[in-house]
Amino acid sequence: MAKDVVMPALGMAQETGTLLKWLKAPGETVTKGEPLMEVETDKTVVEVEAPASGILMEVTARPGDVIPVGQRIAVIAAPGEAARGEAAPRGASAGVTATPVAARIAREHGLDLAQIKPEGGRVHKEDVLAFIAAQSAQRTNTNPGRVPASPKARRLAQERGLDLHALTGSGPDGAVLAADVLAAAPPPVEAPPARLEREVVPEAAEALALSRMWRVMVERLSQAWTATPHFYLMREVDATRLKVWREHAQKRSAEKITYTDLLVKVLAYALRRHPRLNAAWRNGTVVLNREINIGLAVAVEEGLIVPVIHNADGQTLEQLAARRRSLIERAQAGRLSPDELSGGTFTLSNLGMYGVDAFNAIVNPPQAAILAVGRIADRVVPVNGHPAVLPMLTLTLSCDHRVADGARAAQFLQTLVEALEEPLHLLE
Repeated sequence: MAKDVVMPALGMAQETGTLLKWLKAPGETVTKGEPLMEVETDKTVVEVEAPASGILMEVTARPGDVIPVGQRIAVIAAPGEAARGEAAPRGASAGVTATPVAARIAREHGLDLAQIKPEGGRVHKEDVLAFIAAQSAQRTNTNPGRVPASPKARRLAQERGLDLHALTGSGPDGAVLAADVLAAAPPPVEAPPARLEREVVPEAAEALALSRMWRVMVERLSQAWTATPHFYLMREVDATRLKVWREHAQKRSAEKITYTDLLVKVLAYALRRHPRLNAAWRNGTVVLNREINIGLAVAVEEGLIVPVIHNADGQTLEQLAARRRSLIERAQAGRLSPDELSGGTFTLSNLGMYGVDAFNAIVNPPQAAILAVGRIADRVVPVNGHPAVLPMLTLTLSCDHRVADGARAAQFLQTLVEALEEPLHLLE
């Protein structure tokens, strides 16, 4: 039985997806679970797997098309159906007959046989090919001189100052894909800096061309800021033992151990002891999450993205470091999977590497809290009534007051600080 291929929902708030590339050609045999197409969302590029085994037919979407979630874009027909020509193009009117070859070509191009007007009473191969050629000519005449290219390819070409007319496209009908642009040599000095495409607006001002990811980020954070009742708790931490812990851990690990890895380890420990901070606000009630999945706020070229370390409390420090490295690399390459972007129960945002001392972060709904971390810096602090210079770290906990009150958040923060100042607490 034929199986529809639809534009999948790769995120909770996703409404559309951009088809970047078909990994199988119409008429090819596909196996359930193997990569079928590449889809770009506001967050990442995802390889979508085939939902069934059979023959790919009735392909109606082309690279570059922006498609609503749930819309059918192809059909995978069972081998027997395809061989006998039983999977006629959907939407064809009753009574329309066609030769097997004409029916196959129509299926591959997603055509309705009722649209084709043959000279005789039966649709032949030549009729279908003529109809396809007429459609192609009509698209060209509608927009003469426009090179077929995916939206991402056009953006990359503009960033690098490349002329799409000078590129050879590897997509259907010669469409230029992002890979074609990346493979082309960038121009000399005339190339404008990446992500600084600008258009002049009135009164000598300039407007940045914002990416889709940035616009979605703006929308979600604006909603979170206005709808979530925030409150903040701040603590200074003596990072002396934390620095020693990192040095010792690095000597025993082949992975590079960062302070972010240590913070994830300690956060998982504290969240297990204070489940109210690992909860969510959903449908007017507090829901306790069973898993501890810590999201890492990562800045990429097009905005902010939060990949998730799942089951952080069940991983060793070296495993956390390897997972953190993999997620950041994939985030920067735009290759995170939907699973790697979903299911977070708490978020960590570390700006210490940028020299930031402290900051307030916005809670990532429906999560209960987010921890903002500044840099480790030497400061003069009182120790037993005397001034001393110690490496200090500032933590700022932002909370959703609907989920946790000040007392609960303070107890969580106290556990967190104790574990950072004396990591042996993690062995309890």
